Amino acid sequence: MLFVALLMVRPGSSFKVGGARRIQRQYPEGVNVVGEYWLETDSPMVIAIMETESMAPLGQIRMECGDMLEIEVFPAVPAEEGMQMVREAMPG
Repeated sequence: MLFVALLMVRPGSSFKVGGARRIQRQYPEGVNVVGEYWLETDSPMVIAIMETESMAPLGQIRMECGDMLEIEVFPAVPAEEGMQMVREAMPG
């Protein structure tokens, strides 16, 4: 399954400390990172696109980073698949 995670800095968190932690942290086993993008804003600060077969690794990410980041995770589909879903939903 494909997921998009939006990571927002919690009030009182430090970018310097968070950045240092990110440099040392690896994504959990079972997560294939499609892309990770750092933005010029705190909300969201990072967008991560991941593939995983289970929600468990996403929970692990929340536990490891939840003290510094608010993390919202959404299931996603590629644009082609989304457009096909729209076509199928349209009346004949």
